[in-house]
Amino acid sequence: MSYGQGGPQSQWDPWKPHSQQPWSSGGDDGTPDWAALAEASETRNKRRRLLFIGGGALATIAIGTAVAMAVVSANGDNKASGQPTKLPATAALPSGSATAPSFAPTSAPPPLDPKDFISSVKKDTAPLSPDSLFPGTQLTMGSTVYKKGPTADTKSCATAAGGTLPKVLTGNGCTRLMRATYTDGGTAVTVGVAVFDTAAQAAKAKAQTNDQSIVHSLFGKGVKPFCDGAFCRSTRNAYGRYAYFTITGFLNGKDVTKKDTKAFSAGDDLAEFTFRQINRRGEAQASAAAAQ
Repeated sequence: MSYGQGGPQSQWDPWKPHSQQPWSSGGDDGTPDWAALAEASETRNKRRRLLFIGGGALATIAIGTAVAMAVVSANGDNKASGQPTKLPATAALPSGSATAPSFAPTSAPPPLDPKDFISSVKKDTAPLSPDSLFPGTQLTMGSTVYKKGPTADTKSCATAAGGTLPKVLTGNGCTRLMRATYTDGGTAVTVGVAVFDTAAQAAKAKAQTNDQSIVHSLFGKGVKPFCDGAFCRSTRNAYGRYAYFTITGFLNGKDVTKKDTKAFSAGDDLAEFTFRQINRRGEAQASAAAAQ
């Protein structure tokens, strides 16, 4: 009778509890097989890592799925009705449409008035001389070309005027009188510009003039004396702080009559040109002030 175990010797399984660790078949000294134990432990660790990785991936997928489902649920209705939800009944809402905000109308500032700059000595500060008022060597008005003759400039206004004009100029504070003469053939015109400190003084001076208020004709520089005894035609006007006068006559000493339309046209042309020059002066200063 044999006293040995019947059947094969049980093998040690590290995953089965109570299993016996195998021993060496040779006559060993009962020392455990440390290499086998280390290999078994490494195998267990690898399996655990695989389980952890797989479980983490499944958890991530599950969380993503849950979030996606929540988004879909929150946006389940993709039809834009344009109506807010959970508002009171229509009867409880205020009536009428919303009032659009109102704004004060805006506009560009009004343009500066050129006349303001030539109505007072305080604003009318641009350089002033006979050459600035009467530039160049000739003047064209319509189809007529006038040749420019002599010019003059004086602060003693009365000395360049005749008749009742000296008293008017002095009484209203004339500070300067500039003159220029233009000719067209045998016709000559002298225009005189009297300067005052204010537009009120110029307007008052003009209002006090009469047919005997004349500016002295200016000759020389190729222009013969005229209107020094003959009847001549004169005009008088005012604009801004300037009063301006013309006297027109013939270089041959002939009297001017109402039938001499050429003499009348010449005087009117020079009066119109002088007005334009004074106005241009105001425009230039207004433009410069607006650009600042």
